Amino acid sequence: MIEVVEYDPAWPARGAAARTELVSRLPGLLAAIEHIGSTSVPGLAAKPVIDLMAAADLDRVTGHDETLSDLGYQRYDTGMVGRLFYFRDQHARRTCHLHVVPLDTWSTRNERLLRDYLRDHPADVARYAELKRRLAGQHADSAGYTKAKTKLIQELTDRARAGRGLPPVPVWEE
Repeated sequence: MIEVVEYDPAWPARGAAARTELVSRLPGLLAAIEHIGSTSVPGLAAKPVIDLMAAADLDRVTGHDETLSDLGYQRYDTGMVGRLFYFRDQHARRTCHLHVVPLDTWSTRNERLLRDYLRDHPADVARYAELKRRLAGQHADSAGYTKAKTKLIQELTDRARAGRGLPPVPVWEE
């Protein structure tokens, strides 16, 4: 079952704490790290999982898998080229995702652009929240839920990219 809950004002602090922990334990490794995803958008209903995105040299990061594991992060191969993905579970619940991408892609990452767009467009936040609530009741698996959101995510991301003078690109990496 997909759990989508109302926005929790504690999410930004949780994101900041996770970010601070990673930066302090991996000094100099991450060129940038930000809270992304639905939990980073005030007022947006979301799965209660903090998503972080970091920019770094991917080969260097994999050399620190033991430190990440000590912090509770486990690497998972998503099959996406040019991205590392880690998840963190605590008390049998997923609590955090860490996406690590190359620094040269940082400024045009769809996830960051969409987050910033939604922060400035409350009507689209409401549309997205309504869709998420409805789909959570219709899908038992994360893949189906995510796929069903694609049309709206693509529309909003295209707007976000256009607002920055960037061409549209597919939202899901292959």
